[in-house]
Amino acid sequence: MKRIKNDIDNRTFARVYLLYGPESYLRLNYTKRICDAVVPESDTMNRLSMDGDAVRESEIIDFAETMPFFADYRLIRIKDSGLFRGNAELLPDYMKSIPSHAVFVFSETDVDKRSRLYKAVKNAGYISEFNIQKEADLMKWGAGILFRAGLRISTNNMSYLLSRTGMDMGHLALEIDKIINYCHGRSVVEKADIDAVTGTQIENHIFEMIEAVTVGNQKKALDLYADLLALKEPPMRILYLITRQFNQLLMIKELLAEGNSPALIAKKTGVHPYAAKKLSGFARNFTGADLKSAIDTCVHMEEDVKSGRLDDRLSVELILLGAVKASL
Repeated sequence: MKRIKNDIDNRTFARVYLLYGPESYLRLNYTKRICDAVVPESDTMNRLSMDGDAVRESEIIDFAETMPFFADYRLIRIKDSGLFRGNAELLPDYMKSIPSHAVFVFSETDVDKRSRLYKAVKNAGYISEFNIQKEADLMKWGAGILFRAGLRISTNNMSYLLSRTGMDMGHLALEIDKIINYCHGRSVVEKADIDAVTGTQIENHIFEMIEAVTVGNQKKALDLYADLLALKEPPMRILYLITRQFNQLLMIKELLAEGNSPALIAKKTGVHPYAAKKLSGFARNFTGADLKSAIDTCVHMEEDVKSGRLDDRLSVELILLGAVKASL
């Protein structure tokens, strides 16, 4: 990323850039910055943008070969093309002879580093990977945005905000913007502000459902399920997320049995530390056999729904009722 900043400041651009990885907010931000620096967005004569299935290699090469129209460069911006998964035919060889007036910028979620195009871009230009940011970095970043807006937030509340939004920078940025507007005229962000403003993600509902199941609160578990149905969430997606949650609980229970701390469990499972601590408590309320049985039940319920033997809504209700009994 430092290389991209330097190239923009010095206006000395590589012939080709590849920005890839799952952190889309940061990746797309840098993609836009480098593209706008090469050719302004308003200059449609010298910019070519292609996304997904619309990518045509021959058309890209024709555009790159044409001289700029009253400008220094021709920009070719290609997004989520799939070309780096072995689908490129013409571009790998073309990377060796890109004209000095052309700049390619690829922005991809997934790449195969063994592909011909990846190797060609590596030799001809610059590659930067954008991974999901670490919790400490996101907390610092988020708190910094709030601070510049005149708001302070405690470490605990910043961690709680991340547990509500997830680790995606784009979603976190949207929720922080809402918090800034909600807290206008004040200087501190409280937990109640976060609860009032942040959107209820389906994952949070599933988390609360499992918590209700753990303490034997059958009514709350079913009420939360009804809320998700009212939000038009498909029962089969809810079933998938419940299954994933039970798998996480089983993994955490096994890690607890090995003597791992919640912090280490969070690192090994990829679960947010706040959630890992809560899930560790949930896991203690189930036996390993109960969790394995719940997972098997979820799998069988899915098969019954797909075969038409069981209604999809009813399948989730039966799983919740069975899990409540197992936790008691």
